[in-house]
Amino acid sequence: MNLLNDPWLPFRTKEGAIDYRPPSAVADPDIVDLALPRADFQGAAYQFLIGLLQTAWPPEDYGEWLDHGIELPSVEALEAVFAPFAAAFALDGAGPRFMQDLDPLEDAKPGPVAGLLIDSPGANGLKLNTDHFVKRGRVEAICEDCAALALFTLQINAPSGGAGYRVGLRGGGPLTTLVMPDDPEASLWRRLWLNVAPIAAIAPNGKPGDAPRADDDTLFPWMGPTRVSDKKGAEVLPDDMHPLHAYWAMPRRFRLEAEERQGCCDLCGRQASQMVIEIRAKNYGANYDGPWQHPLTPYRRDPKKPSQPPLSTKGQPGGLGYRHWSNLVLNDAEGSGALPAGVIHDYLTHKVDFVAQERRAGEDIEALLKPRLWAFGYDMDNMKPRGWYGVELPLVAVPPAQQERLRTWVQTFTELARQVAWMVRNQIKVAWFSRPADANGDMTPIDTQFFEATQAGFFRALLGMQQALAEGEGPHMPSALAERWYRELRREALALFEAQALSGPMEELDLKRVIRARRQLLAWLAGRSKGSKVVSNFAKDGGFELTTTQGTPTEEVAP
Repeated sequence: MNLLNDPWLPFRTKEGAIDYRPPSAVADPDIVDLALPRADFQGAAYQFLIGLLQTAWPPEDYGEWLDHGIELPSVEALEAVFAPFAAAFALDGAGPRFMQDLDPLEDAKPGPVAGLLIDSPGANGLKLNTDHFVKRGRVEAICEDCAALALFTLQINAPSGGAGYRVGLRGGGPLTTLVMPDDPEASLWRRLWLNVAPIAAIAPNGKPGDAPRADDDTLFPWMGPTRVSDKKGAEVLPDDMHPLHAYWAMPRRFRLEAEERQGCCDLCGRQASQMVIEIRAKNYGANYDGPWQHPLTPYRRDPKKPSQPPLSTKGQPGGLGYRHWSNLVLNDAEGSGALPAGVIHDYLTHKVDFVAQERRAGEDIEALLKPRLWAFGYDMDNMKPRGWYGVELPLVAVPPAQQERLRTWVQTFTELARQVAWMVRNQIKVAWFSRPADANGDMTPIDTQFFEATQAGFFRALLGMQQALAEGEGPHMPSALAERWYRELRREALALFEAQALSGPMEELDLKRVIRARRQLLAWLAGRSKGSKVVSNFAKDGGFELTTTQGTPTEEVAP
């Protein structure tokens, strides 16, 4: 099986049908999306195709990028472009195998194929009988199509896995952020091409390196012997590898054991004549170290320690939302240390400006200026996945000269929301318990409810900020936006408090305590209590007067 020539990827057509075709099908305008059986496979397949286009057909400059964004290549043209790389994408056979060790690993004991799935219980979980929610035995045989995606998904997300089982180049369970078109019917080509850039724009230090070749093991590591890391000094550093190596990094040592056997794939449900039932795995694969930055992942650096390499942003409990937006989108290397993914930075800093300057009558160019942000990834606790998060958020573009002002406004808005959420949580504990400081338990669902209730309002404000900057407003926050945001936070804070305050343990219920906690919350929201300086400062910077009403949320008029 060859991943460039065989029809192994499920594509969704405009009519809603699922069609299995080779990667070159992305050039078919009738193809609108991928249709993988798992969310992590869907995200991995996008990364596979983006990496393939970035490697085999990168644009020379932004003019060429724009040309191909408007006019799709033919399927035949892509087949010809991919053909020289076919040798690096064989999944089986006697030679090098895609994302597998060149050594057959015959000294490694075969294990179940479920070991390729990040959410499968590990050996320790099976031994201790702790596989309560994700049971053993649910995946015993899979088709080669799913095996290829499972293998790639694990290699690009690899968490810690025991002694010598290396984490991925981006660290275990990294977040991925992509630029997506706002049009749900946009072709898959446009979804992918928005995340492809001239190599110099995303390569380390802007150095494109040698032209990619199929036999280059600094690009495709499985094309040569494994860089074994059982001794010190065997770390794989960015300067030792091809600039595009990050797309094809391979930290784990695997060999798929396929056999001719008619059966039903436990993942996709299709019948197949070739099944993968076992895998061989060995430790001490490539040990990635140094200042790696994957173009599809956001990072964070410590501004006080500029010599230390940046760390990739990971999924966290509670999911992704507007409070993470600034760090995923806006560069703040000297402040918070946020470093958005290379493709996000490239789009906002170069592509938007270039497209705006190259407006062409009669061509579908405006759609390239209406993007969304797709962020996804595992929330990992070392080698244990706690959940998978995937969310689409607005991606507001402003000229580079205005990004710092936008970042300042966004961080001010989100910081106020964080402080209000913290105060609501504290006052709910005061209402629930006679000794709130001693109360244990997870209160994060309260924060989650608050942020979910205020998310739509934040993104309305964000679009308002974009418009204000386009009209030349500044440097101060737009007063109307700031006041509307404060009043929305206040309204939702009181609504959440009243919904939760009387839902605590009945044996602890005390109405006097509830009333007192509500009064404290109101005073804090009005900027008139200890610790509420963040509220009064926000009103001062926003140029509006704080409310003095002591009424309930139902007595207020929505903005």
